[in-house]
Amino acid sequence: MNNELTIFYTDDDQEDIDFFREIIDIIDTNVKVVTQRNGEELLHALDNPPPTPYLVFLDINMPGMNGLETLRRMRESEKHKDLPVVMFSTSSDDITIQQSKDLGASFYVPKSGAFDKLKKSIEHTLKINWDKFSVEANNFVYFS
Repeated sequence: MNNELTIFYTDDDQEDIDFFREIIDIIDTNVKVVTQRNGEELLHALDNPPPTPYLVFLDINMPGMNGLETLRRMRESEKHKDLPVVMFSTSSDDITIQQSKDLGASFYVPKSGAFDKLKKSIEHTLKINWDKFSVEANNFVYFS
């Protein structure tokens, strides 16, 4: 993996943020995680670099501006329309997944409650070559 990788992770749940950071530290200590607690914070961080993320993990179920609305607003901006965004949520129903895809998400990862499964899904996502990745019907959702 790239030794100077910055990832943004937006989630309102502190426990999820802590698990995410712990997993990233296990996978690669050279990856820097910058967190935001809601969509407004994420949009502000994106519009006011540094840092600039290589990849964004975005929770869907957040109060105020949820992840889908945040994604919609990101994709409306020329600056962020090509930034890889991984929807990372406990929601895994077909409607939410399709909405994510329609709004321009790059990938969809259902959050697992099991630490090892969560680690495996994040590890898989970090190994994707986002510069060459193209969303297709058969590669949009991570399946453990």
